[in-house]
Amino acid sequence: MEPIQLNKAQSDLRCFTGLLPELDELLELSPLIGEFGSLKLLGEVYCGERVFPLIGVVLGTLDKSAPTFSVCSGVHGLERIGSQVSLSYLRTFLNFLQWDKGTQDTLQKSRFAFFPVVNPVGMFLKRRSNGQGVDLMRNAPVTGENISPFSLYSGHRISPLLPWYRGSSDAPMEYEAQVLCQFIQEEVFPSRLSINIDVHSGYGAKDRFWFPYAKTKTPFNHLAEVFSLKNLFDKTYPNHVYRIEPQSSQYVTHGDLWDYLYDHHQQQKSGKIFLPFCLEMGSWLWVRK
Repeated sequence: MEPIQLNKAQSDLRCFTGLLPELDELLELSPLIGEFGSLKLLGEVYCGERVFPLIGVVLGTLDKSAPTFSVCSGVHGLERIGSQVSLSYLRTFLNFLQWDKGTQDTLQKSRFAFFPVVNPVGMFLKRRSNGQGVDLMRNAPVTGENISPFSLYSGHRISPLLPWYRGSSDAPMEYEAQVLCQFIQEEVFPSRLSINIDVHSGYGAKDRFWFPYAKTKTPFNHLAEVFSLKNLFDKTYPNHVYRIEPQSSQYVTHGDLWDYLYDHHQQQKSGKIFLPFCLEMGSWLWVRK
């Protein structure tokens, strides 16, 4: 991927206030972020005359091979709660860093990366897709297996007027998707052990941690590591409410960005481990309540 060229200097981030409450909260945290890491302007997207920033946060050691935990959210503009949850976690973590020596020591030997609002135009327009009508989580060049053409929710190329539109087959990935992939490749892939959580809302009446694959029911290469992590999580939090499972156990999709990134990481044959998860908060429960 070609380096993304920016139109504004990183010092001009204050000009983006007032666009979205979630972006305002992120910018409000910039003084705390600056004490322990950096706030990065990764790119810009447009909606009419409005310019929206794509902002990443990196905290911790400068050694990119160190264990890394990353959090992304706001891929679907309608799912503001995902961005709010990740920003709340970032705020809490930064506040711990003000006084807790254990948390401070953690940053000496590990890294944390955040991309809280991946799709700001979709969030501004209150739509699942980005400003071009493309569902970013159906946009990667990944073809799912054994998907009926009538399963529109798995991704389709019919029209951007319908939800779950993948984009044109001869078009590159959407800009926001490219920026997300570049951020993960630069800040997470060099780590010898990394875990990413992409925070979503919307599916089902139960909170779930999904891991690859979305494109196939064939197990991915790090199933053993995921189940070791699951067993540790179950022992540590025996009363947790999460169902930990491959996404394909619920449905199979085209174009999943985390399938794409995981496979790209595997192709490097580096011996490093990259485990992407999706936290799918069961918002059907909220409707029922």
